[in-house]
Amino acid sequence: MVKRLLAIDTSSAWCSVAISIASSANERRVLQRHQQLGPAASQHLLPWISELLDEAETSLGDLDAIAIGVGPGAFTGVRLGVAAVQGLAIASHVKIAPVASLDAIAALALEHPLLQTMPAGTHSFMVAIDARMGEVYWASYRLTVGGLNHLNHSLHALPERIGDIKLSPPDQIDFDGIECGFGSAFSEFAQQLSHRLPAEQCDPSLAISALGVLRCGESMLSKQQLISVYDLEPLYIRNKVAQTIAERHAK
Repeated sequence: MVKRLLAIDTSSAWCSVAISIASSANERRVLQRHQQLGPAASQHLLPWISELLDEAETSLGDLDAIAIGVGPGAFTGVRLGVAAVQGLAIASHVKIAPVASLDAIAALALEHPLLQTMPAGTHSFMVAIDARMGEVYWASYRLTVGGLNHLNHSLHALPERIGDIKLSPPDQIDFDGIECGFGSAFSEFAQQLSHRLPAEQCDPSLAISALGVLRCGESMLSKQQLISVYDLEPLYIRNKVAQTIAERHAK
């Protein structure tokens, strides 16, 4: 049976859209648009979705689900993506796969050499991204590496997040048991974090994209973990989105 999934993320400065058409585990076609646009994402998001649907020779009504990056991330960007998906899903009666930004990055990390070269056993890694205002969004993940085949590349076998996504200053991140790290916090706060995790065990360049959202969405679709569009909400870890003038001058 063919499965069709649309994935969207605008939670960062990148506007990212992807579609997968899969008839089996070994027959999967993926189309993507991914560009750093900032506020201009609002002008490109819907046209890109339309273009990819046409290129995939499918329609909104044919989709099995829409996966959306719900944050944490840029406040305006998260709202843009969620609002767009609400409109698309209501019009097409399609179910939703809400994907946390850090989970999407963790899914992409499965292909990274730092994880690919790990020996058999259970390992822990971290995703940490710059949250602005001197803070970091972070979460720890667990995965099992097995035998000569190393990681299980099944789209449905993703890293397990350990607890909730957290927000803290970089010096309050818990690195206990962590072997490697991914995300922008490792460059933005390099001085504070380098003594906790060596630079060679980190990759700050691994970032959120629709491909990570897509992989998580495919897993959620297979496990029937979709939600109604009416239950879709942004994931806000921080309630305060900006500093006061006094707080900025106090730095």
